[in-house]
Amino acid sequence: MELGKERTALIVVDMQNGFCTHEGSMAKLGFDVDRLMAAIPGCERLAAAAREAGVRVIYTQYVYQDGVADGGVVVDEIFPALRDVNLCVEGTWDAEIIESMKPQKGDFIVKKNRPSAFYSTSLESYLRSTKVENVVICGVTTNMCVETTARDASQRDYRTFVVSDATGEVEQDRYDVALKSLGFLFARVMTVNEVLDSWGVELSNVA
Repeated sequence: MELGKERTALIVVDMQNGFCTHEGSMAKLGFDVDRLMAAIPGCERLAAAAREAGVRVIYTQYVYQDGVADGGVVVDEIFPALRDVNLCVEGTWDAEIIESMKPQKGDFIVKKNRPSAFYSTSLESYLRSTKVENVVICGVTTNMCVETTARDASQRDYRTFVVSDATGEVEQDRYDVALKSLGFLFARVMTVNEVLDSWGVELSNVA
């Protein structure tokens, strides 16, 4: 399964203040957000390279309504602390994409309230209407929203590529297991440099 830049989109998953800053909700819950912030440089390089190569850039944004009323079983029963910290409530700083990765004109933004970017969103209709066949996925967290989105993409017969050094997870074992599982059946796991090379982008241009 080879990657090129034709019929390809980059999906940047949930690079938001709530996940990727020391002041966000994940840090307030006690998670090691430094592991998530480690994905920022790789995601920045991929977004810059995609724009240079003419590859579509798609951002996903995890957002809940006020009071996390749409959190479902995850918030009501499994992890109610998400409501306590108002994780990524729409319209708040917590839900915004981090400053260094703000979407640009022409980028497509997918708002979601579940781990998969395909669940109850317009992502698939956008990919179909723009004739995308290959998706490159980066962002956070590796074991949750990245993995779930990648599995759903693969099962919809998109050629799926996950970028190992542009994803982050709060625990190393979860990161390792996610990439191992995805690479076995669902995706090709690549590095940032390998993606840039496949797109014909000079590494020095997006260092």
